[in-house]
Amino acid sequence: MDLAILREWFDRVDSSRTGNITAPLLKNALSVGNLDLPLSVVQQMIRMYDFDKNGTMSFEEFVALNQFLLKVQQAFSDLERDRGFLLHDQVNEALMKLGFSLDSPAFYTACESFDQKKNGKFRLDAFISLCVFLQSARNLFNSFDTNKQGRVTLDVNQFIYCTANCRL
Repeated sequence: MDLAILREWFDRVDSSRTGNITAPLLKNALSVGNLDLPLSVVQQMIRMYDFDKNGTMSFEEFVALNQFLLKVQQAFSDLERDRGFLLHDQVNEALMKLGFSLDSPAFYTACESFDQKKNGKFRLDAFISLCVFLQSARNLFNSFDTNKQGRVTLDVNQFIYCTANCRL
């Protein structure tokens, strides 16, 4: 998306002109675009891209989030076939396109957590929520996987830190 358009959108949301938007403001703005995400997911989005760790989203952080959301929406659109939802196999395929390769137990556990209606159909907002969770978990895992081996050893304090930071 054009940076000028993103800037205009960001400035409209940042009505108090602070240069940052909060999770409630971002949630409201996303809902105008027909994305009804829980506040906890929006807060997780901000944490994913809150490079300066101030709890809000600057324009630069918003641009990074927008790039992520565009990739997620494209993966969804490529497979939803004008139905407005993805089935489990398509969710798995879309996740693989996004670089998330999960084994069956992890995949089905994650899907179960984000399939609110328990009907096996993922609408865009549920798929985005799942992707935000997976990206956040990946980021957190990578912060402990300093040798890039795909394995980590955690003590109980690190485990508590991880679970507290990956909750939605």
